Amino acid sequence: MTLAADLVQALGEAVSRPLPPHVARLARLHLMDAVGVGLAANTQDVGAPYRKFAAGIAGQGAATVFGRTGGTDAATAAMINGGLIHSLEYDDTHTASIVHGSAVLAPTALAAGEMCGSDGSSVLNAYVLGWELLVRLGEAAPGRFQAAGFQITSVGGALAAAFIAARLSGLDDDATVTAMGIALSQASGVFEFLSNGSSVKSLHPGWAAHSGILASQLARHGLTGPVTSLEGRYGLFSAFARDQAAAEQLVQSLTTIGRDWKIAEAAFKFYPCCHYIHPFIEAAQKAKSAITNASEIKSILCRVPPGATPVICEPWGDKQRPVTPHAARWSLPIAVAAEIIDGRVELDTFSTPIRDEVFDLASRTSWEKLEPHHFPRKFEAELTFVLRDGRSHHERIDDVFGNVSRPPSEQDIRMKFRANAGRSLPESGVHALENALEGLGSASSLAAFTAACRGAVQET
Repeated sequence: MTLAADLVQALGEAVSRPLPPHVARLARLHLMDAVGVGLAANTQDVGAPYRKFAAGIAGQGAATVFGRTGGTDAATAAMINGGLIHSLEYDDTHTASIVHGSAVLAPTALAAGEMCGSDGSSVLNAYVLGWELLVRLGEAAPGRFQAAGFQITSVGGALAAAFIAARLSGLDDDATVTAMGIALSQASGVFEFLSNGSSVKSLHPGWAAHSGILASQLARHGLTGPVTSLEGRYGLFSAFARDQAAAEQLVQSLTTIGRDWKIAEAAFKFYPCCHYIHPFIEAAQKAKSAITNASEIKSILCRVPPGATPVICEPWGDKQRPVTPHAARWSLPIAVAAEIIDGRVELDTFSTPIRDEVFDLASRTSWEKLEPHHFPRKFEAELTFVLRDGRSHHERIDDVFGNVSRPPSEQDIRMKFRANAGRSLPESGVHALENALEGLGSASSLAAFTAACRGAVQET
């Protein structure tokens, strides 16, 4: 058997019995979080390309598009919804694998489930198994995809999405392996967006979801694909991670499937920007007890784990003065300065023009590598403030809030969902959608989710 076949078999065995209650609960919360973020993005400027694209689609089809009363085909809906979920950099992350799980897996599971008429339990199970697959791909080659210029969320996500769609479509194991092989030829997503802060990164998970659904449909109709999509000479690990040893790492992790649930390790995000920046925002927030005014600050030194520096520090001059507010989502000095000056980092931080006082404090900020560190398993941060009167102040965050070592409460997650979903839906619609997602595991279909998403939305 090939590695993909072994993986598909192991995943199938993992849900031969009901999900553990804590896993099912977390899955519902992660789905809820992702849907809320997608609905918020529908109202933001960065979501406008998806909103305008969706407006041109005929209102027919089984799959729901966030922010629209009509439906469309599953692959298109998954692409739009995945793009919206990821566009705010507000979606969940598995830190050790550096995977944005739900941005790919939620739109795939929901759109494929609507297309296939699946019951809620099947959708929830497929979504959880997608996490098990995608995280293990990232952990088999930690940081290697990113070092080669590819986002594991998108290149690995295409295969995970193909698995989810194939499972919900009722394909057997052989056809599922074929679908994953077809998806490999559609896998894409490069980090060149960092060169100008362009918004195309948001498409990465949406395109992976789109690719996976199409791959499963093509496999059903007889298209063939390589069965060695993972370990092959030009397979996922060789082509995108440049790592020949990764396949063996994945083999070792197969024994833990069904026992170590990866979704239980996934982090929720509470700032709409690159996750690497979050602990620095927390450190800046803590520092405000000792620093009452930004004018007191002569300089700020950020100590950054080396694995994060290419994304949030380099080139530093560009990070100190990003070309657009959206580009500031990957700017360490701007985010820290905004927290110090405004006392918050929120959606408006990255959707309104950056003010001169924020640029000024960012210009007084520098960085150096943090050693030792535990990145990417933990997102650490250190800030040292030098004040104009000669005093200094130091803050350290050992791991980001929302990660498994510092988990949020269920109320934290629900409050985030309600605030985000409320940007697109009236209060009654938010309540209906929350109830539909909460009851997903026992639902005979996705009808309640579909009705809640479409029925009360205010289209723009």
